[in-house]
Amino acid sequence: MTDELRSALRGGLDTLDARANEVVRSSTGDNMISRLGTADWLSLGALFWAWVGAILFVSNEPNWAILAVLVGFAFDKADGYYARKTGSTSAFGRQIDSFIDIFTYLVSGALLYHVTLAPNAIVSSVVGFVVLAFGGLRLIRHNSEGFGDDSGTSYYHGTTVVHTHLVVLANYFLFQFVPLWNGWVAGATIIAVCPLMTSDYKAYKTDAGHLIVGVAGAITVALCLALEFGLV
Repeated sequence: MTDELRSALRGGLDTLDARANEVVRSSTGDNMISRLGTADWLSLGALFWAWVGAILFVSNEPNWAILAVLVGFAFDKADGYYARKTGSTSAFGRQIDSFIDIFTYLVSGALLYHVTLAPNAIVSSVVGFVVLAFGGLRLIRHNSEGFGDDSGTSYYHGTTVVHTHLVVLANYFLFQFVPLWNGWVAGATIIAVCPLMTSDYKAYKTDAGHLIVGVAGAITVALCLALEFGLV
């Protein structure tokens, strides 16, 4: 073996050694898992139920899927409540929450339309893309700008991904109970509201708003169970 080859091999081994040390440090030091707090684990609970919902959607079980997503919604609300009550809010936690919101509200909404409402795959592709694109931009904006403040009342810039998800849910139930409602009309209404997520509309965080969402959730549970067990 020549000196040049021996030197090259030694250099390669030194590089591998350095990389191995970096991996060990990252896995035993201050890595991402060690930074997760209780609120972040609640967020991951929302992700789990969103995934359960996705599996149920593709298994053609939309009513049970919607209920699973609602459990994820409860975890999503719990993480924010806990973080505020304990003073543990952070930019890191907000990024985790926004990442999981993509699956809890946007992907699940697109899947609900695709499985139960879409007249064909092309329309479903367009509607799903619009939901994901505007919803993703809305979450990026929130991470960048945070909440606005209007005389002491916090507000979101633009409508939220929860609002858009509620529109998809409303279309699902209209499709079940209104004879003239169809996937084309539903797709048009969903596409129409998506740009509002990137608008200058102020979606205020108020107790009344939370109450409305809670009532809407209870109605959704009742309707899903009624449809599932053939009561309506």
